Amino acid sequence: MSRQSSILAPAPLFTKEVDSKTLDEAIFKPTESFPTVRWWIAISITGSMLVLFVALLIHTLQVGIGTWGNNNPVVWGWGITNFVFWIGIGHAGTLISAILFLLRQKWRTGIARFAEAMTVFAVICAVIFPVLHSGRPWLTIFWVLPYPNGQGVYPNFRSPLLWDVFALATYLSVSVMFWFLGLIPDLATARDRAVNKVRKFVYGILSLGWKGSHRAWVHYEKAYLLFAGLSTPLVVSVHSIVSFDFASAVLPGWHTTIFPPYFVAGAVFSGFAMVATLVILMRKMFHLEHIITRHHLNSMNKIVIATSLMVGYAYAMEFFTAWYSGAVYEKFVFINRAMGPYAWAYWTMLTCNVLVPQLLWIKKIRRSPILMYPIVLLVNVGMWFERFVIIVTSLHRDFLPASWGHFTPTWVDAGLFIGSFGLFLTLVLLFVRFLPAVSAAEIKGVVPGAQPSHGGAHD
Repeated sequence: MSRQSSILAPAPLFTKEVDSKTLDEAIFKPTESFPTVRWWIAISITGSMLVLFVALLIHTLQVGIGTWGNNNPVVWGWGITNFVFWIGIGHAGTLISAILFLLRQKWRTGIARFAEAMTVFAVICAVIFPVLHSGRPWLTIFWVLPYPNGQGVYPNFRSPLLWDVFALATYLSVSVMFWFLGLIPDLATARDRAVNKVRKFVYGILSLGWKGSHRAWVHYEKAYLLFAGLSTPLVVSVHSIVSFDFASAVLPGWHTTIFPPYFVAGAVFSGFAMVATLVILMRKMFHLEHIITRHHLNSMNKIVIATSLMVGYAYAMEFFTAWYSGAVYEKFVFINRAMGPYAWAYWTMLTCNVLVPQLLWIKKIRRSPILMYPIVLLVNVGMWFERFVIIVTSLHRDFLPASWGHFTPTWVDAGLFIGSFGLFLTLVLLFVRFLPAVSAAEIKGVVPGAQPSHGGAHD
């Protein structure tokens, strides 16, 4: 092979020879065999965290959000920080499944299903916090629903908080349908492989009578393409609307036009980091290293590098704009972020989101699960601190020094945050136990020999 052809040749998607039978055995084995000891240990830990989450949810609903650290002027604390954080986590699934599908990136097939499921679970975690933040949701939630209520109070359609309701409802419903649509062929395979009558019946109901005929595949591919096209603008719109919660305010540090693209880039950044964090564990736990290869990790890490640079650019532009504007309050907010009481949070954010990911420029680190794992973990930490810094440092010192305050989280804040991970990870573990975490139908389409090849550098 010439040097030019070796450069143009695509990286292999599999580390060993695979066919339909071996793929089915590898992908469906975790759902058919008895759970391993490692799975039981993991589900017991996450289940305990989930119990804590439910207990603190009930406690907060009974007592009120006075149990949180929110105060005047920091009326938004960890609750909204967690909300924005979880919404960001859910963006990688739509990007991997929809945008990369439209761009015909074959490497997405190994991780798309898992990312789609992670999107649904992250949005579920996110929705809980603003509902809980309303204080008495059974009384206040009606004010944001899109219909006039009996009290004659109409939703304020000019409020970004109401836009969140529409955006999140649309994003969650489309993500669930997109995820379920991709599952149908594999659910039919699980139905055909099932020995237990109960499993065969359940998978048969969920697969909607899928037979795998040519006509069924034609309709399936059209529907999948439609959902991919529908989901693509949601990647931009949802987190842009979340950013309007801040950007449309007059508070120094918030009302900036860079927030929509900045939030979208940050969401993709944190989402890919979370996908990498969980995929590395999943491929090891279920022995899928030959399907989810180092090439997949390398491709994800390249996107992490690109979005890290975008986020770093946004950080720099925020400071430059505050200085260039000549506004005293704007300059003070950003100086306070870097040198004030919460400077430790700001520099943690900067280190984890901008400096640490630059190690991924090294190919050895980018392709090594062990070396990249602490990096993507720190990205998750840094992206949570980014939301914390944006919210708390802009609120705790506003225009009037007499109204300045300090935010200190309570044990309920910390418990709800930890418990939300319990909900998220429990759903992930149940997903990989009962449903195929990798799309067998899509992977079979990119197996060598599955599609006609005409040779040449283009192939």
